[in-house]
Amino acid sequence: MQLKGNTILITGGGSGIGRALAEAFQSEGNQVIISGRRKDALEKTVAANPGMRSAVLDVADIADIRRFAEQVKRDYPALNVVIHNAGIMKTESLAKGQVEDAEAIVATNLLGTIRLNAALLPSLLTKPHATIMTVSSGLAFVPLAITPTYCATKAAIHSYTQSLRYQLRETSVKVLELIPPYVQTELLGAGQARDPNAMPLKDFIAETIKILKSSPDANEICVERVKPLRQAEANGNYEAFFKTFNDRASAAHSDL
Repeated sequence: MQLKGNTILITGGGSGIGRALAEAFQSEGNQVIISGRRKDALEKTVAANPGMRSAVLDVADIADIRRFAEQVKRDYPALNVVIHNAGIMKTESLAKGQVEDAEAIVATNLLGTIRLNAALLPSLLTKPHATIMTVSSGLAFVPLAITPTYCATKAAIHSYTQSLRYQLRETSVKVLELIPPYVQTELLGAGQARDPNAMPLKDFIAETIKILKSSPDANEICVERVKPLRQAEANGNYEAFFKTFNDRASAAHSDL
C-alpha cells in the first residue's frame, strides 16, 4: 500500500481505532474521509483535524449503504482506499437465548463490510492503485467466549478477506487485513480505555504505520502484541491457550 497521496475512506472513524487511523493517515499526506452513525463524533473529529472530511453512514442499513456509496462516488471521485473499520462488540450470555445483540453485531461487523465493499468495489477497480483494508481482530483466531458473536464475525471477516484477496489478485486492488490486539478504546465500554492490560492506542497505531512502511507487501498487519493470538493454532498449544485466555476473562465477568 502506498502511504501518501491517497483518498481514504475509514468507516467507524469518529472514535477509537478508526479515528486514530484517520489522524495517522492524514498526517502522512492523504485526504481522509471518515464515516459513522454518530454525527457529533464525526464533527468533533473533523474539527480537531482541519482538512479531514466526514459523512454519516449506518453500515447496518443496506439502503443507507446504497445512498452513501452514490454520495462518495459523486463527492470523492478520487477515492482509492477503503478501510472497513466500523464495528460493535458486546458481551452475550448464550444461555439466555437472546438474539437482538447478535443480529446487530452481524449486521454491522460482517454484512456492513460485505455490502459496502460490494457497493464501492466497481469504482476502486478503475483506479491504477487501490487498497481495501478490513479490520478483523486477534479474537478471530482465539475467540473470547463472553463475546461470541463479535468473535464469529471477525473470524468471518478474516475468511472473507482471504477470498477477496484471491479473487482480486490480478487487479489493481490490494487487499489487506489489519488484526488488532486488545487496545485501549471504548469498544467494550469506557473501562477498556483505561485497562492497563490493553495496548495503548497510540502505540498500536504507531506500530501499524511502521509495519505498513517497512513491509509494503504484507497482507496481514499484525503488531507484536497480537501474534500470540494469531499464531496460537500454529504453535500447537491452542487448547491450553484458549482455556487460560477464557478462564481469565470469565473471572473478570462473573456476572455472565
